[in-house]
Amino acid sequence: MKDCILYIHGFNSSPLSTKALQTKRYVKNNFPSVEFICPQLASSPMAAINQLITIIEEMSIPEKKRILLVGSSLGGYFANYLAAKYRCLMVLINPAIKPYELLVDYLGEQVNPFTKEVYQVSLEHIDELKCIEASAPSPSNPQKNNYLIMVQTGDEVLNYQQAVEKYKYCQLLVQEGGDHSFKNFAQVLPTISDFFQLT
Repeated sequence: MKDCILYIHGFNSSPLSTKALQTKRYVKNNFPSVEFICPQLASSPMAAINQLITIIEEMSIPEKKRILLVGSSLGGYFANYLAAKYRCLMVLINPAIKPYELLVDYLGEQVNPFTKEVYQVSLEHIDELKCIEASAPSPSNPQKNNYLIMVQTGDEVLNYQQAVEKYKYCQLLVQEGGDHSFKNFAQVLPTISDFFQLT
């Protein structure tokens, strides 16, 4: 069975983000047989989820592949929904826990700094995020062993304690300091590959 890492970027980000490129390079250099996919996500949450679902389901045809999810920030919120739906292994990096609350401050015109796409964040986007909220595994759910959550306490965008509380029964890596970009991310890539048991 071939392994495939699906990297899911965050809000106003892209496959050209530093973490996405570092992950792609690390996988290519150390695990050349592992497929790496990082799509440019649609700006609408529901469109993005449907895009990711299509990718996952297409990867299952004609041969079954082991889908491994890496989600950063808002991408972590999407990854949690997908991991629950498809029972995948998942690594979250400074994940958004309640993005439907945070994005209220971003209503109106946005410009993606990577793609230069101009789009509108609307109340419909907020509702779409609420619709795809997924819970974390309970202590009796074996799925809890499939989740690795990585946060830095210096995250200036998200409250890391929300992630620690939500995923308290999962594997947690809490680093002091840092920021929302997850400083020194390259240093934890071996931890991610070990968790996924890449070969």
